[in-house]
Amino acid sequence: MLHYVQENARAAGLTNVTTLAGAAEDLDLAAESFDAVICRVGLMLFSNPAKALQAVWRALRPRGRIAVVVFTTPAMNPFMAKPMQILLRHAGKTPPAPGQPGIFALGAPGVIERLFADSGFVGVEQRTVAVAFRMPSAAQALTMMQEAFGAYRAVVSDCHEAVRAAAWAEVAETLRTFETVMGFFAPAEVLVAPGAKPA
Repeated sequence: MLHYVQENARAAGLTNVTTLAGAAEDLDLAAESFDAVICRVGLMLFSNPAKALQAVWRALRPRGRIAVVVFTTPAMNPFMAKPMQILLRHAGKTPPAPGQPGIFALGAPGVIERLFADSGFVGVEQRTVAVAFRMPSAAQALTMMQEAFGAYRAVVSDCHEAVRAAAWAEVAETLRTFETVMGFFAPAEVLVAPGAKPA
């Protein structure tokens, strides 16, 4: 991901973009050095979201803004939920327990707002937004899931090759149910939650 950021910045002629690899919970940044922080579909996968938000708090200037995007519930995100259920079943694993990192860990009503408030952020809002994944084909959606969705790969990463192949074959079959004459279309729902550090 950092490579793509660097390449895109270079292609856009930007010379003031830098990247830093590290765990969000352990951000080693100067205090009050950022105006804004954005986390898109990542916070729910952090091992300790509260600690990550504390690190963000330290890095933000007074009146600095934060915004996160997380998936809501499995029912509203079948494209995300069904493949995960398939992979877990083939791997003989159970879904994450409440409070554990997972695709839908922060999607229930009020969870993000409480997490932000407990971290000291104010003006916190929670907006539900309907979105859709559109791609030319289900095959391309499968490739994206296999290559870019680390949480999905991790479920079967320690399984025998035959188990992985069977799991991904069933996921491919499920993804084909989202294919239309116009290509791959999967409804989804996210929460967009902005907040601010007090002055």
